[in-house]
Amino acid sequence: MGQPLVYASYPDLADKRVLITGGGTGIGAGIVDAFVKQGAQVFFIDIAAEASKELAESLKGGKHAPVFYHCDLTDLKALSSVIAQIEKDYGAIEVLINNAANDHRHQVQDVTEKYWDDSLAVNLRHQFFCAQAVAPGMKKAGGGVILNFGSISWHLALPDLTLYMTAKAAIEGLTRGLARDLGKDGIRVNCVVPGSVLTPKQKALWHDEEGSQAILASQVLPQTVETEDIAAMVLFLSSDNARRCSGRDYFVDAGWYGA
Repeated sequence: MGQPLVYASYPDLADKRVLITGGGTGIGAGIVDAFVKQGAQVFFIDIAAEASKELAESLKGGKHAPVFYHCDLTDLKALSSVIAQIEKDYGAIEVLINNAANDHRHQVQDVTEKYWDDSLAVNLRHQFFCAQAVAPGMKKAGGGVILNFGSISWHLALPDLTLYMTAKAAIEGLTRGLARDLGKDGIRVNCVVPGSVLTPKQKALWHDEEGSQAILASQVLPQTVETEDIAAMVLFLSSDNARRCSGRDYFVDAGWYGA
């Protein structure tokens, strides 16, 4: 791990209403922390209630304390209700970060119709419907930012992730479509593509020391990508400094080109 990253300051992000999905743990928690430090008004959705409550409590004391909403993003009715409640109580969302996902490993022969539907629901479907829900408020305000989260996995054709990679490849197409259709309303849409980020979950489930060293050896920069590195890109793309950036993919992967 390198030195702690000091984020650039983006004054235009102060007081912005930011919604982050999957914000309770991992990369999402890092993004919540980064926006809170910018003085933004942060709302985050997650199914992991205990970790999310702990995160929200730990970030009190700044300009705006983050607000956690417990919600299963695969339940579109519940998701719509949460977003409507936020907008009723606080005003229209100005920045949407579509971060939530789950990279379950699977074998092709084991995939059932239900597994397919569940995988696409947790990794793809909610990104569109979150964007659909916040777009009217952004349009009325004269603009906004939507950041979808892709993955390096399908660019490298990693094993045992066919459905996850299917969803993540689709997200890049979704980003281009939304950018085109919403751009006339001043809404910028981009896709952030993380590389190998060793969150506690990744370390516990998928990466041992040997595997982590192999990934580092496959990167042009042999340094671990931290959650702060992803958050730094998210802050930039959400800010007015990126006002002419839309419909594109932004990789934060230390140049991981595979073996």
